[in-house]
Amino acid sequence: MGTVSSQMSMSLDGFVAAPGQSRQDPLGRGGLRLHDWLFATESWRAQHGQVGGERNADADVVDEMTRDIGAYVMGRRMFGGGDGPWDESWTGWWGDDPPFHVPVFVLTHHPRESLSMRGGTQFHFVTEGIEGALERARAVAGDREVSVSGGASAVRQYLAAGLLDTLWLHLVPIVLGGGTRLFDGVGEVRLEPVKVVAAPTVTHVKYRVLR
Repeated sequence: MGTVSSQMSMSLDGFVAAPGQSRQDPLGRGGLRLHDWLFATESWRAQHGQVGGERNADADVVDEMTRDIGAYVMGRRMFGGGDGPWDESWTGWWGDDPPFHVPVFVLTHHPRESLSMRGGTQFHFVTEGIEGALERARAVAGDREVSVSGGASAVRQYLAAGLLDTLWLHLVPIVLGGGTRLFDGVGEVRLEPVKVVAAPTVTHVKYRVLR
């Protein structure tokens, strides 16, 4: 059975999304700045069918985090489309060819039929909670990794339940002053740093989550 991992970009004052999250601004007003380092990498651009980008320490981290993922779990808000019953015209933030290319299990309280997208991505909507979603993800991933890709609420729930093995935090040198914190309400979580990558514009820290 593969490991369960997650990764989040975080401001220096501890926020993973800015205030004012909406369908138009899923990471809040100015929250996309948390991911400027990612958007600039050759690795991220290649995953999204784009050319160019930088081949640097940031790109190497992206490669390491994504090279052996067999399934993803994500929260309803990361998939998007608003709260409540589904608007079934909404098929995610990523267009017809999402960058995942493996099954993705979306946490939700509202049933919906699975979606098969171009490039091998399949979205499955799970109403059985975080354990049910992880069980299904592990079944298809086999010995490969399961990535809990966000948003903050989903990662927080897996941390609190002791179901994450590793957590990457990308510490971005900006101060948001408010928004969504990753660790609010998770209780006592013990993290052991196992790798630090000091890139020019962001510091990447890989933690082992201790039981």
